[in-house]
Amino acid sequence: MGTIYLVRHGQASFGQANYDQLSPLGFEQARVVGEHLKSRLGPVDMVALGTMRRHRETAATAVAAMGLDLPLIEEPGFNEYAFEAIVKAHRPDFHDQAVMKAELAKSGDHKKAFQQFFEAAVARWIGGEHDHEYEESWPQFHSRCGGALDALIQRIGHGKTAVVFTSGGTIGVTVQRLLGLTAQQAFGFNWHIANASITKLLYGSRGISLQSFNEHGHLEMTDGKLLTFR
Repeated sequence: MGTIYLVRHGQASFGQANYDQLSPLGFEQARVVGEHLKSRLGPVDMVALGTMRRHRETAATAVAAMGLDLPLIEEPGFNEYAFEAIVKAHRPDFHDQAVMKAELAKSGDHKKAFQQFFEAAVARWIGGEHDHEYEESWPQFHSRCGGALDALIQRIGHGKTAVVFTSGGTIGVTVQRLLGLTAQQAFGFNWHIANASITKLLYGSRGISLQSFNEHGHLEMTDGKLLTFR
């Protein structure tokens, strides 16, 4: 059997001009997950990642903590869905961040208001009635993530170990595929995937199976200071 560890990126910079970069806390999470993997894994045969900045920063920090000397193989199939496009399709006026922030501020709890709004935007995306409005529909995203995982397994070969730095949506749709869940069920737990968490897959002649999901004990060992979900 071979093993694939899917690692969600560290905390990105929510609310900043460039979301697609790690926050200071995100860099610390990346270091901690790297140290945890170093203590846990034997030889690692491949390190892969999406092409987003938060993937690269998490991978570089974690790999350095692991003491690995391996190339970082970028694969766009492991990228997150385009959340900004999903937001814009649901509320075109929210393309202007100033408008979005002003609207969310009216609730008194902008983080909770954004989560409720974003859940509604995602529900519209996965519903299937508006696929033509999205650059990447839900079925296309599902297919892209599955194809990236299958291609990774073909590339690495039998009985190897790979670590993949990716995003919560990509991990969620992978788990959905392996457990036969509906899209709605997948996103029900997708919101609870921790930053710098680990999901473990096994692969072999009988296919791919889920060994563990959303491991984050290595973050809780810091008195929970490093445990975040957004």
